[in-house]
Amino acid sequence: MLVKELFEIDKIHVPVKRMKSLDAAKVDEIATSMLEEGQTTPIRLRAGKDRFVLIEGLHRLEALKALGESKVEGYLVRAQLH
Repeated sequence: MLVKELFEIDKIHVPVKRMKSLDAAKVDEIATSMLEEGQTTPIRLRAGKDRFVLIEGLHRLEALKALGESKVEGYLVRAQLH
């Protein structure tokens, strides 16, 4: 089960490949929504070496950065071993 946690934005690495899909207009739209409602959907991260790696939620993360926030709500996804 995933548990919502707060993560330091500056400890999150965004893979270059993921950054290529960034849409500035979408970031602005989400930032405006966050001003009114806050962050409603957590991002998803995985543990990396000395940092976290973004899996899902690039636009939410960038919107929070644009708003000057230092933390983001997210889920730490752990590998499931069968």
